Amino acid sequence: MSNYQQLDAWIDQHFDEEVRFLQALVQVPTDTPPGNNAPHAERTAELLQGFGFEAEKHAVPEAEVRDYGMQSITNLIVRRPYGQAGDGGRTIALNAHGDVVPPGEGWTHDPYGAEIVDGKMYGRATAVSKSDFASFTFAVRALEAVARPAKGAVELHFTYDEEFGGELGPGWLLKKGLTKPDLMIAAGFSYEVVTAHNGCLQMEVTVNGKMAHAAVPDTGVDALQGAVQILKALYAQNTAYKQITSKVAGIKHPYLNVGRIEGGTNTNVVPGKVVFKLDRRMIPEENPATVEADIRRVIAEAAAGQPGITVEIKRLLLANSMKPLAGNAPLVSAIQRHGEALFGQPVPAMGTPLYTDVRLYGEAGIPGVIYGAGPRTVLESHAKRADERLDLEDLRRATKVIARALSDLLA
Repeated sequence: MSNYQQLDAWIDQHFDEEVRFLQALVQVPTDTPPGNNAPHAERTAELLQGFGFEAEKHAVPEAEVRDYGMQSITNLIVRRPYGQAGDGGRTIALNAHGDVVPPGEGWTHDPYGAEIVDGKMYGRATAVSKSDFASFTFAVRALEAVARPAKGAVELHFTYDEEFGGELGPGWLLKKGLTKPDLMIAAGFSYEVVTAHNGCLQMEVTVNGKMAHAAVPDTGVDALQGAVQILKALYAQNTAYKQITSKVAGIKHPYLNVGRIEGGTNTNVVPGKVVFKLDRRMIPEENPATVEADIRRVIAEAAAGQPGITVEIKRLLLANSMKPLAGNAPLVSAIQRHGEALFGQPVPAMGTPLYTDVRLYGEAGIPGVIYGAGPRTVLESHAKRADERLDLEDLRRATKVIARALSDLLA
């Protein structure tokens, strides 16, 4: 039996245990907001200890977390060294995030039940990305049981700040000098290896008018009417964005979305303030500073045509795009080779319109790719929607791909 077959067999023999591990992780909520994620890190560390893995707990200071808009973050690092310092072996990090958006409405399964129906596990974060807590952990367990590498190292990075941008997740670990791997693989889906992704700019826009009784509306300034004109101007940009196309396969063009609006005090009051939050996805070829300046200009010009309306703009997030680093070739090659063997179809290297915290490793000069357990598309996974689910066969095969790739890279 070949080394690869032995890895596959170990994963098959322990797959029920891997599924139970994932269920336990899904059953601990990590809704962000509010972002109270330390309890999940504690539970993860406890479960990892049962496998003989000691997780370092790196708690981000509470004041820093609160200022950021969350409640608690404890990032985990599991270090598995296989050789001696200076032996020429690579250190490979595997990163997955535990924070997730709240479940929302429309679920037909308990979002924290981790229920299995027809070979699929349902629950928030089953696909994005607690699934890769499981795939990465069990790939490393298989590697150590079968391949027993003699040099290099693997690190598991389980972090809790992807939804807010990653600065207090991987960004914090890197900034503090707690890790500096040679290569990294981040949580993703099984049918493609992602080498580039969009950037993301998020902004909060406050439109100020003047409250008044609805019986005498002329004594006020309607902030909602002002906001409508600004929103029309912003949404009109999406037509122009379609003409700005990316050369990266899998990424089409920029786009803008307004995901949250609130304002007013009552139905019989002219609204004096409206607040909305926008999300502008940037293709890798765009300059973030130029994009932000252009959005501010569009908002200012639309507001200028509304007497009595003033606007405040606050940047919430600026996540740069991920651009491929030349050093990622060994990762891409290994994952494509074993992905095709195990999934029976080519695994293309491409970009994705999502943004992730992988970019922070890239900005630190660490070549990385995105690959893990999941379907062909975000739509299929129901990520960030009701009834998020994971096909357990995708989990099984992705775990094998990662284990085989690690075996090659650490040989």
